[in-house]
Amino acid sequence: MKRIPSTSLGKLALSAIALATLAGCATVSLEQNVARVNEEAKSFAEGQISLARTADEREQRAQAAQKLLQNILGQREAVQLALVNSPSLQALLAQGWAESADAAQVGRIANPVFSLERMVAGDALELNRALSFGLLDILTLPSRQGIANRRIEVAHLRLSSDVVDQVTRVRQAWVRAVAAQQTLQYAKQVYESAAASAELARRMQAIGNFNRLTRAREQAFYADAGTRLATATHQVTAAREEFVRVLGLDAQQAQMLKLPDRLPELPKQALDPQGVATFATRNRLDIRLAQSTLDASARAQGLNMVTSITDIELRAMRNTSTNSVAGERSVARGYEIAVRLPIFDWGGMQRDAMNARTLAAANQLEATVRSAGSSLRESYSSYRTAYDIARHNRDEVIPLRKVISEENQLRYNGMIIGIFELLADSRDQVSTVMAAIGAEQQFWLADAALQASLVGRPMNTPLAAMPSAPAGGAAPH
Repeated sequence: MKRIPSTSLGKLALSAIALATLAGCATVSLEQNVARVNEEAKSFAEGQISLARTADEREQRAQAAQKLLQNILGQREAVQLALVNSPSLQALLAQGWAESADAAQVGRIANPVFSLERMVAGDALELNRALSFGLLDILTLPSRQGIANRRIEVAHLRLSSDVVDQVTRVRQAWVRAVAAQQTLQYAKQVYESAAASAELARRMQAIGNFNRLTRAREQAFYADAGTRLATATHQVTAAREEFVRVLGLDAQQAQMLKLPDRLPELPKQALDPQGVATFATRNRLDIRLAQSTLDASARAQGLNMVTSITDIELRAMRNTSTNSVAGERSVARGYEIAVRLPIFDWGGMQRDAMNARTLAAANQLEATVRSAGSSLRESYSSYRTAYDIARHNRDEVIPLRKVISEENQLRYNGMIIGIFELLADSRDQVSTVMAAIGAEQQFWLADAALQASLVGRPMNTPLAAMPSAPAGGAAPH
């Protein structure tokens, strides 16, 4: 063992402590996490998110939710309610904080180990003290901190992406809940019309003016209208409960929930495709996440080239020997360097694994870049198609159906058609309005999906088959 002066030993220990203190500076706080998420998603979420850790903070969130629930909940207010009330979002924030803290831990070195040994042999007493730490950890500290920063960035982007997904689900659940309510109102009108028609047909058959076939047709439509009404009633419950779940409402809050009677009006103009592409190029989370993942893998691969082969440990020692009989006391100081010898394992498998992860990250980045434009074009096509169909129903189909209804009313007043033809026309008009509601619902679902795609979280929201509006006038009976 090589002996060194006590002053050098003290300097060595102080240097180790200083480096350990420096390593401890790489921290990530909850406030940093929340601020980063709010910065990334401020234009998308239109609100601020925070993690409640104390009873006072939870009470503040409950009061904010109570205030929002006192009024009719629009789509924007629904997102704000989810931000302050949803336990799922709170869980995302807590999990994101944990991932960031785990990532920051990579940038720290292991704590030094102090050992004390006491040996007695006859009249001799020996005290051995040692302070040991990983020398390779200290030498690679800058690389570790670089890897930690990249992994923290990945954790931040992943958390922001999860928040965007959650907000999109809230928006789409709101659309479904309002559209289901609106559809139910018209389903009731169809049912009432069918019930009146069926009752009139029964009476007409009773006095001999209707045959069994004509009455059966009216009765069959009445039965079908009842089935549709029951289905629409369930859809209201299902859509509302889905909305309650994504908002994270409890039973009392769910009772307070009030939704608008109808979906918002269509925007005057659809989004411009060029503006959509420009915005998406600057702000896509998926590309940034893939790039940060690749950077983190590349940095970790460089560090692994060294750590997979060997490890070095430095130990500073001070041993004291005392002989109580001879009255002698001696002190030995020195250091020990331990090197792990790569005899059985040269770290080849570890390096292969790191190479594979880096290669996978590089290809994932390329795949993300290539699919980004395609997914955006698909989302925009769905959005624009839904917009055009909804506007066509609003500007063309419904006005035409109104003209047909007015003409049939005149024909009924002139006794050209009978009451059954008039009731059938009324049912057709209601069915046209229900088809228009379905088209508006598809547009607002596609709008929410496009907004998510713009920030780099594409959602697959295919256009559902649109219910066709009845064509032409009322069929004669």
